[in-house]
Amino acid sequence: MDDGIDYGRYEEGRNVNYWELDRTLQRELRRTYADEAFEWAEPRLEAFGETVGHVIADNADYIDDHGPELEPYNKHGEIQNRVRYPAEQVENERLAYEAGIVADVFEAPPGRDEPMPLSHNLAMQYLLCYADPGFDCPVAMTAGAALVLERFGDESLEPYLEALTSRDYDGLIEGAMFLTEKQGGSDVGANETRAEYDEESECWRLYGEKWFCSNVDAEGTLALARTEDAPEGTAGLSMFLVPHADPDRVDDSVTKGGLLEDGPLAPEEVNDQRYRRLKDKLGTISVPTGEVEFTGATAILVGEEENGFRQMAEMLNLERLSNAAASCGIVGRVLLESKIYAANREAFGKPIDQHPLMRADLVDMAVDHEAATTYVFEASRLLSERERAERTGQNGDKVDDAYRLMRLLIPIAKLRTARMAVDTASYGMEIHGGNGYVNDFVTNRMLRDAQVLPIWEGTENVLSLDVLRALEREDAHEPLREAIEDRLEGVSHPTLADSLETVESEYHELLTALATLAGEDVEYAQLSAKRLAHYVFDVFTAALLLDRSQSEIEDGDARTALVAKRFVANELEEPEGRGITSEDRFALEAFDPIVQYASVDPDRLPGVDGIENPSGSI
Repeated sequence: MDDGIDYGRYEEGRNVNYWELDRTLQRELRRTYADEAFEWAEPRLEAFGETVGHVIADNADYIDDHGPELEPYNKHGEIQNRVRYPAEQVENERLAYEAGIVADVFEAPPGRDEPMPLSHNLAMQYLLCYADPGFDCPVAMTAGAALVLERFGDESLEPYLEALTSRDYDGLIEGAMFLTEKQGGSDVGANETRAEYDEESECWRLYGEKWFCSNVDAEGTLALARTEDAPEGTAGLSMFLVPHADPDRVDDSVTKGGLLEDGPLAPEEVNDQRYRRLKDKLGTISVPTGEVEFTGATAILVGEEENGFRQMAEMLNLERLSNAAASCGIVGRVLLESKIYAANREAFGKPIDQHPLMRADLVDMAVDHEAATTYVFEASRLLSERERAERTGQNGDKVDDAYRLMRLLIPIAKLRTARMAVDTASYGMEIHGGNGYVNDFVTNRMLRDAQVLPIWEGTENVLSLDVLRALEREDAHEPLREAIEDRLEGVSHPTLADSLETVESEYHELLTALATLAGEDVEYAQLSAKRLAHYVFDVFTAALLLDRSQSEIEDGDARTALVAKRFVANELEEPEGRGITSEDRFALEAFDPIVQYASVDPDRLPGVDGIENPSGSI
């Protein structure tokens, strides 16, 4: 049996391999990937985990103190829109993109006959966020923009798709999504940017302003605008690709724009837009976020007019899961730092991870990490299936059910994990004491970076309303019911019996809640939407964890069963006397398996109330 990881041998969560130390991610990808895909991916993920844990992590701390700077004008007062990046950021970008973080899921990588599933991109984003969640924003938008162009673009956009998915950094461009306007915010239908067709130049031109433009100088920027006589609201929005460089004024219509190592574009080559300023943000310093004013910028229509919002929604599915993967990566990094610090920091005569309260905290942080990662990669599996079906022209009830379930799970994934990242990062600072509050220690930056995650790609309220739309328009409760029942049906080990009973009871209560909201007025349904979203997460995740527990018990390890039991107890049970009267010592007895990944012999687990032996004897 595996004794787990001795975190006391590390000084900090730096100069380590994040893939090797994250057995939760390893477990989920073994289940999510096909066998041959995982066999191909494992050594590459291990190599990427090594790169992120060493070079990218070191560079990320430097970039946080010396981030991108905007040089809007040249010395002659001409608009150049140059964003100057530190060399460390250019190095990080080269390392990540040439490792295939985007390319591998759009074209067959070396050694394979077909692209990897989108889950692979999300797994690499997850690992990247152990070091730099800010840089993950451009990576996510590059993949999202490529997905949109692959599905809706025509021949005029093929050079941009090829550049977005390039494995060669020198030929790569990044993507962006200019969506938010000052007067609109989450109300995208209030957008006022307009698109006019220039008959003389035979191109579209955009006029208006965008208020939050992350990765502001991207060459593959997607923006929404309203064409002449288009209806109000989201129905009248069209999607355009707006390059950093004016494609009519440069020798090569696809350039690296502001990231050219030999300097900025010539003023006459800059597209007709003005980068007014970069936002002075709390965190995510590595991604430049600015305000952009379109003054007749050359733009290329993507797909059909007045279809932009639906096309953007396709991108949002991947962006929201990217946000959730980033949240899991932050939780993973903070948890790793907390485990290492607690194993080495002595107080009152022993390491603080030997004190009962700290043990309970680390157990519950680890359980949250497992729950979030399990849920997110189940949702990513469904997204990957959907995209594979789109590329191969498959259809049928199975594909339809996967899409409907995905539409429900994705907004919940983003909603729940973003808040979890903030809470975990905040408590990780507390574990480190005063050091955690200081810029020299990474927990400070992780909290600052995490704080944007509940805002990016839709706030919790917006996402909760999207959950209602998925239920109403997609009848998503049907595939949800089937998915939960399928997973609970095979759970039979005695040690899971009590947890199974709880989850089955809560599952039926969830069905009652869904039926209740279906019969209520819109106002009450919206009032209950956030509670419903969290309820779906808790019940669905519990079913996933129990299913994985049964499978791993059959393979000879009951560790995940302990995780599942703790998650069910924390989220779905209401103990008497708030648990104080129960004499529950679970956190002390299950510390080694849950926190240190020690394996557990299923034959040594009691069959009813959980562990009764001290952790050292499991």
